[in-house]
Amino acid sequence: MTELQTHRAKPLSAGAWVPEIIAFCCNYCAYAAADLAGSRRMQYPSNVRVVHVPCTGKIEMEHILSAFEKGIDGVLIAGCLEGGCHFLEGNLRAKRRSEYLQEMLDQIGVGRDRLRMVNLSAAMAPTFVQRVEEIVEKVKSLGPNPLRKSGVP
Repeated sequence: MTELQTHRAKPLSAGAWVPEIIAFCCNYCAYAAADLAGSRRMQYPSNVRVVHVPCTGKIEMEHILSAFEKGIDGVLIAGCLEGGCHFLEGNLRAKRRSEYLQEMLDQIGVGRDRLRMVNLSAAMAPTFVQRVEEIVEKVKSLGPNPLRKSGVP
């Protein structure tokens, strides 16, 4: 567990199903916002695992699909503000991919609402926390990933 995750994790209720969420965060903006949230001791659910990526444009569709196939209940892709990508158009590529994947997730019965993309600046720590809490609540309302094998965490 990273320093970022240990300092501001909200405790989870014992015995209740808790969704597993992955947040892919770009280096320059979203990860910086997550880091700022940690520095400010802002809390969000500890069931969200932050994955540091150079740019959301580098996240391949296979990474997202593999996460769902392995039982992850929800995925958040957090990149730079539109027009502010440090790799020019990486976040726009990620947006197109995530929209395509949302359609695919609907077609295979997983559901589009398990995947969300957001755009943040490095200073938007409160917004980062809010978006994380939103996807956690949305996924909780959807229940476990239908691809999750019974008995497999």
